[in-house]
Amino acid sequence: MIGFLIAILSGALMSVQGVFNTNVTKTAGLWPTNMFVQFSALAVCVGAWIATDRKNGLRDVFAVEPKYMLLGGVFGAMITLTVIKSMELLGPAKAVMIIVVAQLAVAYMIELLGVFQVDRQPLEWKKVLGMALAVLGIIMFKHN
Repeated sequence: MIGFLIAILSGALMSVQGVFNTNVTKTAGLWPTNMFVQFSALAVCVGAWIATDRKNGLRDVFAVEPKYMLLGGVFGAMITLTVIKSMELLGPAKAVMIIVVAQLAVAYMIELLGVFQVDRQPLEWKKVLGMALAVLGIIMFKHN
């Protein structure tokens, strides 16, 4: 249950962050906004690390294998950029619907293929049907 609540909070925070960032972009521009978002995230993470258990340090991050797993920050910058642009061009509701369905589709493909050190899962037609319904929901939402 706690995982479900955390996921709901994550989705809510992502939507609000996207709206905030899109509005900052109107004044500051895309890349300065993205830099500020990433810098403020760094500041929060450093503060949280200092305030909590510091048994692991930055050096431990570089021990991760395979090394391509360290590209999360690059993805984070691109996520911020693409969320800002999609919300600007589509509005928050449409953008988030498409973003969430794309996340779901890619996550399911990762599970089906068993890539990026994720355990491979069997194809379940219920999940495929659920994805199709989500896409249908986007189509219905778009033409409303």
